[in-house]
Amino acid sequence: MNGKITLPGSKSITNRLILLASLSKNRTVIKNFLSSDDTNYMVDALKKLGVEIQRKENELIVDGVNQTYPVKSCDLFLGNAGTAFRPLTAVLSMMSGEYNLSGIKRMHERPIKDLVETLKKIGASIEYTDQSGFPPLKIMPLNKAISHNVSIKGNVSSQFLSSMLMAIPLLRKPFSIEVEGDLISKPYVDITLKLLEKFGVHYQNHNWKF
Repeated sequence: MNGKITLPGSKSITNRLILLASLSKNRTVIKNFLSSDDTNYMVDALKKLGVEIQRKENELIVDGVNQTYPVKSCDLFLGNAGTAFRPLTAVLSMMSGEYNLSGIKRMHERPIKDLVETLKKIGASIEYTDQSGFPPLKIMPLNKAISHNVSIKGNVSSQFLSSMLMAIPLLRKPFSIEVEGDLISKPYVDITLKLLEKFGVHYQNHNWKF
């Protein structure tokens, strides 16, 4: 018996690719992407931020905005999409705009304090609009960067580190991140690093100290 199986794409890879493509200065064609709640929320959010994204069958065509989104003020609803909410929190905190990020009740129960407090050390201006340490969030323009060296806990969520790694290049300056303790879900961080390389971001990994 012969057959052919086409495996679905990964939402983790798809959302990282869409976000990085949106920040590049070129057009990116993403083939065999995964269409899911998480990726749909990411696409809808980026369109609202002024990114042109076209969908043609099994392809997404993303026109990059060269590191700054045209829309400087908007409200973004991201459902329960952690792979969209966390990276967008980091990336938008590096921008010069005002954004309100929210989701469904379950998203508002998912802690984000470690990521937010780390971003604040860099100069990000972020407020919790309900319960401290949890979404929803209000993000305001980045202050002048006050640190170029931060640490982040490795045992909380690898999404926090991946979010930082995708946002830090927007500072356009050398930066170092130290991971405190053992890093969980290293394969997901490896995915982030490999995708960053594809978009021309250079890094050095010194035993998970970047």
